[in-house]
Amino acid sequence: MAQPDANRGLGATGSGESPPSAMPPSRMTPSGMSAGDAQADVPSGEDLRTNSVFLGFAPWIIFDVVASPSTWKYAALAALIAALVFNVPDLRRGSFKILEAASLVFFAVIFVLGLAVDRQDLMWLETYAQTLANGVIAVVALGSLAFTPFTEQYARESVPRQYWDTPLFRRTNRILTAMWGGVFLVTALLGLLALRVKSGSDWLNWVIPIALLVAAIRFTKWYPAHVRAQARG
Repeated sequence: MAQPDANRGLGATGSGESPPSAMPPSRMTPSGMSAGDAQADVPSGEDLRTNSVFLGFAPWIIFDVVASPSTWKYAALAALIAALVFNVPDLRRGSFKILEAASLVFFAVIFVLGLAVDRQDLMWLETYAQTLANGVIAVVALGSLAFTPFTEQYARESVPRQYWDTPLFRRTNRILTAMWGGVFLVTALLGLLALRVKSGSDWLNWVIPIALLVAAIRFTKWYPAHVRAQARG
């Protein structure tokens, strides 16, 4: 009996629409691993897009973009709706991920607070809403390292079970999860700094965080393929 190749099935995945022989570079998964590499029966392309790690971040990104001292309640509602919409397929399958659960709980609590508590008692939330959101997602991501890295929950949907316990699969997802947690932690700290400086807030609130997000996306696509190539090399 052939033994599993421990170099396959490394990171969070996203698409499985084409057969392995016809998978072009543009059809790589978010982690950089083609569905053909996994040699598994993966869900449909749309299911995987819905459950991709990037859509898992979408409610938080929506909140960051929309939230301001006068709009944070609407931002929380928009993020909550997005979290519900993106999580419907998982709820139907009985599968629930830590990132999705955190999104639903956090934005529901923020929205209810906005409705039930007097504005004067929520001035701290108006000031720190975006920083708080980034801090919470950083804690969720980094905290998941103590159990199951959150990117691994996405990767398992399209990677055969026999690869889940391989060292490369586990290590790759731990690194990806730590990287994403670090990005949001730095973004939260930049938000705190922006509240205390007189100039440069656009750089701290927008330019640097967006650059970090783009870099994180590129790293997530590049790193698993790089590790796999090294292991085979």
